[in-house]
Amino acid sequence: MNQQDFLLEFSLNIVIDRELGSKHPEYGFIYLVNYGYVPDTTSGDGKELDCYLLGVFKPVKAFKGKCIAIIHRVDDDDDKLIIVSKNKEYSDDAINALVEFQKRYFEHIIVR
Repeated sequence: MNQQDFLLEFSLNIVIDRELGSKHPEYGFIYLVNYGYVPDTTSGDGKELDCYLLGVFKPVKAFKGKCIAIIHRVDDDDDKLIIVSKNKEYSDDAINALVEFQKRYFEHIIVR
């Protein structure tokens, strides 16, 4: 099983370090979804694997959910997982709309 298949099949525990409604420390935009990472992982940029948590409409510190997609940045190695509750699904259009506040600055594709 490759890494992508693994991520799409199993529940993941994530840590939220930028809660819904918080402000980005450097660029000043507001996070319209909870944003965090998968502990004890390493992504292409050398940091822990980042993720957007969709469908949770209050700030949280941690979550356990499933990965339904990967946002792959075309111009760098900073992919993001899309994490949701086990019974949730989102279309590519819905994912793009929910993360547009940050993704509008980067060319990306959604990988299923």
